[in-house]
Amino acid sequence: MDDRAQPQDRELRVGVVGVGQRADLATLANLPGVARVVSCADPSPRGQDDARRLFGDGVTVRERYEEMLGDDLDAVFVLTPDDLHTRPALFFLEAGVAVFVEKPLAITLADCDALLAAAHRTRTRLYVGHNLRHLPMLRRVRELIDTGAIGRVRAVWCRHFVGHGGDFYFKDWHAERARTTGLLLQKGAHDLDAIHWLAGGYTRDVVAQGALAVYGDNPRRAGREAAPGQERMPDWFDPEIWPPAKLRDLHPVVDVEDISMMLGRLDNGVLTSYQQCHFTPDYWRNYTVIGDEGRLENFGDGIDGDPATVKVWNRHRSGFRDDADLVVAVPAASEGLHGGADRALVEEFLRFAASGGATETSPVAAREAVAAAASATASLRAHGARVDVPALDPVLVTYFARHQDDPAR
Repeated sequence: MDDRAQPQDRELRVGVVGVGQRADLATLANLPGVARVVSCADPSPRGQDDARRLFGDGVTVRERYEEMLGDDLDAVFVLTPDDLHTRPALFFLEAGVAVFVEKPLAITLADCDALLAAAHRTRTRLYVGHNLRHLPMLRRVRELIDTGAIGRVRAVWCRHFVGHGGDFYFKDWHAERARTTGLLLQKGAHDLDAIHWLAGGYTRDVVAQGALAVYGDNPRRAGREAAPGQERMPDWFDPEIWPPAKLRDLHPVVDVEDISMMLGRLDNGVLTSYQQCHFTPDYWRNYTVIGDEGRLENFGDGIDGDPATVKVWNRHRSGFRDDADLVVAVPAASEGLHGGADRALVEEFLRFAASGGATETSPVAAREAVAAAASATASLRAHGARVDVPALDPVLVTYFARHQDDPAR
């Protein structure tokens, strides 16, 4: 067990709202002496059945999350679809129950700011599941930056090749603007948070371009259900379909971009680039960080537990050379999806819910990722117009910078 999740006086009583595709994350909260999932809520029969399968016959299963208040909860995971995060999160913040919200925090900036304001007003702990901050590869990149391997960071670029994008994001609710704002937000919030983390600042203005280049012409199915019988992505996923134009039975509404590119300027002067494509043959993230004394780049990202390598060029100028000045191997993870990041994320939340303190993730950072993505989406839909990213209320910035520490708690 990670030393961030040590046995306490009593186990935390944990709830789960939304027992869908991401519900496996909450199984990591069953840690003897630390926490136990005791209550779940999901309106669908499949979700209710999955709750019993994942958490045992002893778990209380409810249709409505409002009914969970009678279950004496200390903390709750909100794992609903993105557009349904806000109401249950606000409900439990008002009830004084520590809240974990899966990323992105919300699909609009207004909802993000409402959640942060509620956490501040109620002094209830809020945590957002940006697990990439615990990804071993990115942690090695951050360590190299912190030790001065490339000097002062001047630019961060990220190319995200979403090779399974058609199956993952164009056959269910992810394909609708009304439910995601767009994939630059829904999918990109991960990477934009990581870019901010590596660069040490937040985006303040953006320009972007994007298009529905491939999946706009693919055959769609009738009806607005997620899929026949309320299926989920693993039910239809088929990696053998190629090229992407051969994909069938897309969601009836497809109005999000399948390729997008954005440029940003951070509040500390760092320039950033994020590119996302949902019809590549490969699926991984490539980060390049350029400083005034070198650059680094990852090859492989370790998301699926595979090994990755971070290469650093920082000794002299040259033409192309594959033999970097420093090569840092990131071994394959021994367990867990996302290179073990999910387990570290959950254990950090449980420790934070129980006793507070500093965390690798940040509600302000989660808000800023949504703010950058929403502003970039507005830019690309305005044919690349420059868009300023609204800043957060300084009172909230100060409160969360103190790690939500309230001396009167």
